Amino acid sequence: MQIADNSVVSFHYTLTDDSGQVIDSSEGREPLTYLQGSGQIVQGLEKVMAGRSTGDQFKVDVEAAEGYGVHHPELVQELPRDAFQGVEDIQPGMQFQGHGPQGVINVTVTKVDGETVHIDGNHPLAGQTLHFDIEVTDVRAASAEELAHGHVHGPGGHHH
Repeated sequence: MQIADNSVVSFHYTLTDDSGQVIDSSEGREPLTYLQGSGQIVQGLEKVMAGRSTGDQFKVDVEAAEGYGVHHPELVQELPRDAFQGVEDIQPGMQFQGHGPQGVINVTVTKVDGETVHIDGNHPLAGQTLHFDIEVTDVRAASAEELAHGHVHGPGGHHH
């Protein structure tokens, strides 16, 4: 069976950056399982999965615009430490939810400089080309229940 919209797809992957550093991998874990056409994986990868079959192995580079988006400089800000009321020890890497013009936004602390906290609302992989090494391990038709719920049920998927 070929991957098409409404297929349940399982695959192993290794994701690397431009320098070849591994960012994420399914190695040693169950394959990632998703519903094709539902936007559960980055757009660029979902596009190239279409038409593939169980056993296919391939490499693909996904540009930022079809990955985690381009880097938006306006999402990088400096805030006074007192904007983080109730948090005693603010450290780089900490994540918080804030409110922006588009609603709730997740931000990551990138630096703490005295009374100034530097935050970034971009996804950590925004602006980066994503390099995937893929092995498709299973493709099947989604059940009516999975289609109604918009996600995979059972092994590797969502459990109710």
